[in-house]
Amino acid sequence: MPVLKIRKYRFRTILLFVFLSVAVVTAMIFYREYAKYLEEERLSDDQKRQVYVDRMRVAENNDECNQVEEVEFYTYTGSDPLWEENNKFGIYIYAEEDEFFDRAEELVNTGKGDWGYVLIPYNVKDTAFEKWDGVFRKLREKHLIPVIQLWDVDTDNYKEQTVKAAEFLNRFVWPIRYRYVSVYNEPNDKNFWYGRVDPDEYAEILNFTIDTFKQENADFFMLNGAFNVSAPTDSNHLDSLEYMRRMEIAVPGIFSKLDGWASHPYPQPNFSGSPYNEGRWSIKAYETELSFLEVVLKVEKELPVFITETGWAHAEGVNYNPSYLPVETVAEYTKKAFEDVWLKDDRVRAVMPFTIKYEPPFDHFSWLNGDNVPYKHFDTIRDMKKISGKPPAFIINQMRIGDCD
Repeated sequence: MPVLKIRKYRFRTILLFVFLSVAVVTAMIFYREYAKYLEEERLSDDQKRQVYVDRMRVAENNDECNQVEEVEFYTYTGSDPLWEENNKFGIYIYAEEDEFFDRAEELVNTGKGDWGYVLIPYNVKDTAFEKWDGVFRKLREKHLIPVIQLWDVDTDNYKEQTVKAAEFLNRFVWPIRYRYVSVYNEPNDKNFWYGRVDPDEYAEILNFTIDTFKQENADFFMLNGAFNVSAPTDSNHLDSLEYMRRMEIAVPGIFSKLDGWASHPYPQPNFSGSPYNEGRWSIKAYETELSFLEVVLKVEKELPVFITETGWAHAEGVNYNPSYLPVETVAEYTKKAFEDVWLKDDRVRAVMPFTIKYEPPFDHFSWLNGDNVPYKHFDTIRDMKKISGKPPAFIINQMRIGDCD
């Protein structure tokens, strides 16, 4: 009996040794292959291109030239996030309506313009690949630069949803190198932040979102969620500057982590103010925000401004509202705003008025009526002279490998 037990013990020991040896070898092989994969992913576009060039040279020096391979790969035309020739014109649209992409192209890329902007909301729980693959294809075809605005995160599950959203959005081929993402919308208004005003919570979510997207792809260009800058502290709002101050206390340095500044400079009061007004109730409200960032919060970085909402409300709509301006005045004011304010301000990178079309009561902000017929301000801005933008745009390269002719 003792001899039998010893043999069983030795057999089990040998079996365990073999199992552990196989596991260790397998792990080493996996680690080596995974390390190679990570190294390949770190290669820049130029390095990847060099790999193809080296392969071609080897093939050309080979006597066997009967095998020719067509290699297709994509790159971007540059790496300047603040390129000089920039078409600032833009509009707020929605991914679900194909016609809105056509209308946006008509509005922002006419008048010799090219590469205007569109703001598109994105639900962080949306994983409809075919839908969004089609969206990015249309953006590339129509030369529209997207600013993706996140929405509808579950605050008790924001980490998991943020990671998945970053991975999902990084799957697509964006029309330019830089991938603009605005992190939610007007969080200092409880109507847009789950019935509460919580700057500490938003600062933590913004901080995590910036880190997560940057880890996924360094070309993600992160913007804050624009604030309701004209609203005073009341039962529904917290003054945006006080909100920003509390965010900085909650997460020191949070604003220095941003790549750009999203702003909602509406012409108040009643969305009807003069385009030449100054201050927080004007279309230059971003100046107040930038000054507060620099002087009070000591943010040294100069943040380019992306106006992700703005515009005048017009009286015309399903129900006529005489408290708003007529469309003729809205057209005049919008043109002056572009000509005399936004286009002359080098801090402003893009202006995306709210909105291409919306249901009542927000139809008074629409640029198309219920039948998709443009209002006068659409026609006026469409006909303005624009710049042909020169962003670091997507291009497809083709190379022949092994062709010795």
